[in-house]
Amino acid sequence: MSFLNYHHLRYFWAIANEGGLTRAAKLLNVSPSSLSVQLKSLEEQLGQPLFERDGRRLRLTEAGRIAFDYAKVVFKSGDELLSTFKSMSLGHRQMLRIGSVATLSRNFQIEFLKPLIDREDVELVVKSGALGELLPQMETHALDLVLANQPATMELNSEWRNLLIAEQAVSIIGHPELLRKGRGRGASFRFPNDLARVPIVLPGRGEAIRIAFDRIVDEAGIKPIVLAEVDDMAMLRLIVRESHSVTLAPPVVVKDELASGALVELCRLGQITESFYAITRSRRFEHPLLKELLGVERQRSSRD
Repeated sequence: MSFLNYHHLRYFWAIANEGGLTRAAKLLNVSPSSLSVQLKSLEEQLGQPLFERDGRRLRLTEAGRIAFDYAKVVFKSGDELLSTFKSMSLGHRQMLRIGSVATLSRNFQIEFLKPLIDREDVELVVKSGALGELLPQMETHALDLVLANQPATMELNSEWRNLLIAEQAVSIIGHPELLRKGRGRGASFRFPNDLARVPIVLPGRGEAIRIAFDRIVDEAGIKPIVLAEVDDMAMLRLIVRESHSVTLAPPVVVKDELASGALVELCRLGQITESFYAITRSRRFEHPLLKELLGVERQRSSRD
């Protein structure tokens, strides 16, 4: 019985990725001549040439493209296997690595992670950043899950899985004094008309709720007084709390401030909602903690 030499396959995969022997040899810390011998051995075993010359570059043949597709699957599975066991290598503790976009509510993240918090057998690693920075880290298995307020674009990677875990109404939130200012105690906030006189702190222009907000005020002919544009929800909370301005956010973002009376919900915007997604990658070996966490979230969503 003939067995495939996976070292030869790894060398072939590196050459195809790097586009040539020299760059692949540098990556693998071997000589180009040694790499050429390994490639020749694989071609002899498969009975097909895998590359052809195109000037100074190597180009995959039809057989090479087929072999490269198989190699990607093989080494992706191997990387997943290493990643899975690495997360279980802390004695009896398991590690779950989560990325969260900077614009995501910290209160929402805590609610999502609550089933794993205080568990002695779990170590959580949470990284914050832009969605475009976090998704590549999931491709290399540096992250197991990304929490975001928008889905991953399937055109960029067909292996992304977007699970809608919550959808919440968005409100205009501000200082209690704004309820009394201008029109008498207890007067309601008129959206969007009152934004012509009350400054607002807005999330960044790329956010879904900001896009919906801009469309509404444009259609109403209102020019809001924008005090600040903030991508970080923690900073947004601080600015609104320390000023007589309002902001646009789901109430969960300022849950503690609403409970203490430091901020109030001035009006709820039925036409704007914010969605929360758990983004994962299709894997042969699913992380056990991820399976557990998303299972809890699915049960919670079905009850809601």
